[in-house]
Amino acid sequence: MEHTQVIDPKERLQFLLEHNASEELASYLDELSSQEVVYAMSHLSRTDQSKLIAMLSPEDAADVFEEIPESQAADLLLDMESSDAAAILQEMESDDQADVLMEIESEDAEEILAQLSLEDAADVRKRTSYEWDTAGGLMITEYLSFHADESVEQVIHYFRTHGDEFEDLHIKYVYVVSRTGSLEGIVQMQSLLMAAPHATLSSIALKNILTCYEHTSLDELGDFFDTYDFYGVPVISEDGQMLGIVLRKNVLEAYAEQVSIEHMESQGIVGGEELRTMPVLLRSRRRLSWLVVNILLNILAASVIAFHQDTLSSVIALAVFLPIISDMSGCSGFQAVAVTMRELSLGTVRTSELLRVWLKEVSVGLINGLVLGALIGVAAWLWKGNVYLGFVVGGALAINTVLAVSLGGIIPLILKRFGADPALASGPILTTVTDMMGFFLALTFASIMLNTTGAIH
Repeated sequence: MEHTQVIDPKERLQFLLEHNASEELASYLDELSSQEVVYAMSHLSRTDQSKLIAMLSPEDAADVFEEIPESQAADLLLDMESSDAAAILQEMESDDQADVLMEIESEDAEEILAQLSLEDAADVRKRTSYEWDTAGGLMITEYLSFHADESVEQVIHYFRTHGDEFEDLHIKYVYVVSRTGSLEGIVQMQSLLMAAPHATLSSIALKNILTCYEHTSLDELGDFFDTYDFYGVPVISEDGQMLGIVLRKNVLEAYAEQVSIEHMESQGIVGGEELRTMPVLLRSRRRLSWLVVNILLNILAASVIAFHQDTLSSVIALAVFLPIISDMSGCSGFQAVAVTMRELSLGTVRTSELLRVWLKEVSVGLINGLVLGALIGVAAWLWKGNVYLGFVVGGALAINTVLAVSLGGIIPLILKRFGADPALASGPILTTVTDMMGFFLALTFASIMLNTTGAIH
């Protein structure tokens, strides 16, 4: 029986990059699914990612940029000359242009926009001024509009002579506007093809159409598409000018993104976005900004126990810090869970990559563990004036943090691999393990300290 060898996309891309095979590279990327493109790109080094984009035409590079996460696309744009970045940006769909530029600092974005025509630059600036979860932020500006007094024959002739311009558009309607740009109605493609050649668009257009305004919220758009089974809805300004189209699929994607961001932020990932392709120090800083605050809150909570220390005279001072160690380790672990869940949804990680994910998490865990361990250790020392107590609780938290992020990173992958729901099962498993290990480490260290120095109290 003949076996077909399955080639890993990232290995194939690496091979094509090493041999500078530009044409084969573009052709191979075109064969890959969206998920495979995201996965393969996320496994290339930043240098190789930049090299890959440089080997592609602006059109092909734009296709890649539209598949990968916006933050990753923004980083790659910043690595380029502004003229090259602008050429790629010009080929991207309007909503993707805005999404990527919103990830870039305004000064850097202006350098890129300066390479576009004044009209195109103004159009992009306008789209980036909207909030991402409004109709203006979600709309696309690739649509076909014709004046109300144009004939069916003129429109069909335009399609025939400019057909190559519409290859990437899914045309279901023609939008009918006045000479001043106000939306007057829509014409379905079926109606257009069956109408008399000399009939005007105004005479065959549907006039009483539903629209939304540029600042319509995501929730309102969701309610609209729940009520009406439409492909999209026109976006108009307050004075009735046609601005763009919000597609049903874009609203669904926005809801999914909102849920993902809220979940990430609920686990302490500031900004709601983290990929393991980002720099380690950046990832560490985003997590620490929440964890440092959380540890201070936990110290305050523990002070309630300390206040009743006389009542708990039979309990050693270490008991005050046990809930802090278990809780802070759990928080670190849930951040790692959130990142893995995010990458699984994006397709940038696979269940077989346990070692890679573990190594990535250990690097962050070591930094965060040392910082958090030092903070709690100093707090213990200042409270009791006992440096040994500080070493015990600080060391236990530092080690348990490394353990927690390691488990948090790989538990969802293991559960996914065995068919379990990682979103539901990761939390209880992680909480149980980190609590047990936190208590074990702290009490073991304390026992060792008592046996060797007798200096902890």
